[in-house]
Amino acid sequence: MSDESEEKLNNIIDIPELRDQAGVFLHREHAGIILSEMLISYNETDAVVFAIPAGGVPVAAPIARKLNLNLDVAVVSKITLPWNTEAGYGAVAFDGTIQINQEITIGLTEDEIEAGTEKASTKVQRRFKEYRGEKPFPDVENHPAILVDDGIASGFTMLVAVEALRNKGANKIIIAVPTAHLQALERVAPHVDSVYCANIRGGWGFAVAEAYQNWYDVEDEEVAEILEEFI
Repeated sequence: MSDESEEKLNNIIDIPELRDQAGVFLHREHAGIILSEMLISYNETDAVVFAIPAGGVPVAAPIARKLNLNLDVAVVSKITLPWNTEAGYGAVAFDGTIQINQEITIGLTEDEIEAGTEKASTKVQRRFKEYRGEKPFPDVENHPAILVDDGIASGFTMLVAVEALRNKGANKIIIAVPTAHLQALERVAPHVDSVYCANIRGGWGFAVAEAYQNWYDVEDEEVAEILEEFI
């Protein structure tokens, strides 16, 4: 990072020797272990770890285990394009928060946007109930919230999760991710208290998967199995 970027990101903690490196994590669990070492100041505190399913859960679990913290989920889903389910133009959070990126909706009709939003909302509510059951949502007014995902490409989904936690009363939010694009961090950092990111990368063609030697799509069954230990 340049001196100018470092000045902008004064609330971000990274591992300098991992900057702009690929394949630095064996898998998501390994990434979570590295993050737990970065977050050691939260060991056995009253902080609550919130994982963004699905990929954030295998990262968050070792953080919660090693630091002896409670783990819960902040369910968020992209609103995807009708012709490309990998590309999103908005996001929906567990509390009903919806954000649309107007720059990407060009060419979409209002009906398509409404249908996409409804589909994402239904997915979020289904996952939220499946993962948590009827358990009361954790107190985030009096406890730091550590928000975890397996990486940040654009930052849009993460910002929706942050807004949802704010709506729940969170007064201190820490983001913890193994890898992120520099521009995405510049986008999210001003909205939270601090960001822990082991592997910051810049340039074009950023993909979260490139930080991992073993990358796969995390299924709901794996998420549910991990969460049984905590929720």
